[in-house]
Amino acid sequence: MTVELYGIPNCDTMKKARSWLGEHGVAYVFHDYKKEGVAEDRLRRWIGIAGWEVVLNRSGTTFRKLPESERTDLDADRAVALMLAQPSMIKRPVLEAGETLLVGFTPERYDAAGLGHA
Repeated sequence: MTVELYGIPNCDTMKKARSWLGEHGVAYVFHDYKKEGVAEDRLRRWIGIAGWEVVLNRSGTTFRKLPESERTDLDADRAVALMLAQPSMIKRPVLEAGETLLVGFTPERYDAAGLGHA
């Protein structure tokens, strides 16, 4: 099974997730979506599974710096447009492993997904 990890390398949460994966011997492919972007169909698939409210990082400075008019009355299409224009608005990390999709990181969630037993 291929494990793909999406995020930004210098993010503290990303560093924790990458460290956890390394400590548990989980090989993964890293995708820097600030440099490489994310395909719209992939982003929409994540939203279809997790919901745009989970995938959109509203606590980050990029989102908080948006004008109020861009932060209100959001729906899936508007959220996708924001995240495609500024990938740092995508919550980090996003991990894909087969049928598993995890948005955000906690050791407990990675354990529960069976990643530590790879």
